[in-house]
Amino acid sequence: MTRKLAAEAFGTFWLVFGGCGSAILAAAFPELGIGFAGVSLAFGLTVLTMAYAVGGISGGHFNPAVSLGLALGNRFDWKELIPYWVAQVAGAVIAAFALFTIASGQAGWEAGGFASNGFGDLSPGGFSMTAALLIEVILTAGFLIVILGSTSKAVPGGFAPISIGLCLTLIHLISIPVTNTSVNPARSTGAALFAETGAMGQLWLFWVAPLVGAALGAIIWRFVLSPGETLEDIGGE
Repeated sequence: MTRKLAAEAFGTFWLVFGGCGSAILAAAFPELGIGFAGVSLAFGLTVLTMAYAVGGISGGHFNPAVSLGLALGNRFDWKELIPYWVAQVAGAVIAAFALFTIASGQAGWEAGGFASNGFGDLSPGGFSMTAALLIEVILTAGFLIVILGSTSKAVPGGFAPISIGLCLTLIHLISIPVTNTSVNPARSTGAALFAETGAMGQLWLFWVAPLVGAALGAIIWRFVLSPGETLEDIGGE
């Protein structure tokens, strides 16, 4: 269990450090040309690389919503859910702290939004709370369906990290203008802790919406789309 939790903490660290880091350290400089498309790709690449690196140890969740969805989808042991959540949030917070320390080494740097998520005044495009809630639920549900489908016994093995990473890239391409994209409560928590805006006051939405979306996606997969696999079928303990 210790190895699983370490893998989840490190994988989530990598997701936040790479994804949020691309926004904080690279996209902040227009002359580098990375833009929000580059940030979207960075988030996808963090999941793809860590899924291959440590997915064989922990399952490669790196996201409390994913862990919940996998448990509801009969792919993950419920007794491991809270320990996974703790490890994921810890990894995200450590990554955010590392990014804050690095970024603050630049003269005159200000944290500002610090790649945090938000709605209303904190939305990149000024989208409402309702819009933020709806897009986070829908995209997290879709993310869970892709994860459960691409790791199903009904598809060829070994390619799941690619489809999952590309799905996360697509999610960011859609929703960065709306919420700066969460679909991951751990990622949202880490960034909000260091933002100089009201991100902490809106953090509740970026826990509630991804968890609801993950549950919805898992239910759709398990009772509508699933070929009927169990935890044992896919090699779980």
